[in-house]
Amino acid sequence: MKTSSSSEKSKLDRKMVEKNRRMRMKSLCFKLSSLIPANHFRGTRDIISQQDQLDYAASYITQLKENIEKLKIRKEQAVGLENGSNTMDTMMFGSRLPVFDLRDFGSSIEVIVVSGLQKSFMVYEIISILEEEGAEVVSASFSTVGDKVFHTVHAQVKISRVGVETTRVCQRLQELIN
Repeated sequence: MKTSSSSEKSKLDRKMVEKNRRMRMKSLCFKLSSLIPANHFRGTRDIISQQDQLDYAASYITQLKENIEKLKIRKEQAVGLENGSNTMDTMMFGSRLPVFDLRDFGSSIEVIVVSGLQKSFMVYEIISILEEEGAEVVSASFSTVGDKVFHTVHAQVKISRVGVETTRVCQRLQELIN
């Protein structure tokens, strides 16, 4: 009789271990899914299966990797400008600095401003514009390459349903920089 009892206990232990594993996997899938911006999903998160959530996560991670590679290339080109010719400098930045680029990633925004050392403006002004338009600044940094200063500001949308009107942000940044 002992073998039957120990066999049943072992079976219950395996069931419990499996149940805990499934609960942990479900929790991890939910955690992963919550990190993906809502605009990356087709439909609502509540309705899609865990397999679809994992597929969307894999797709999103691949997209992020591609973005990183593109940014690395842009950075290398920008650094190469310092060592390169002035015609490339004019092609990329025009004859007037500062210039800016705003990228809308749905739930986050990236603003890159390239200025010369002699052009002085305050980064807090960029931050103020973003915050006034409904974004919360997550990070701000700068780097100097030769006579150019590269400012990068990352912000997240405060209220995802409302979002941020990027055309208005662009207009205000253009007014600030010029």
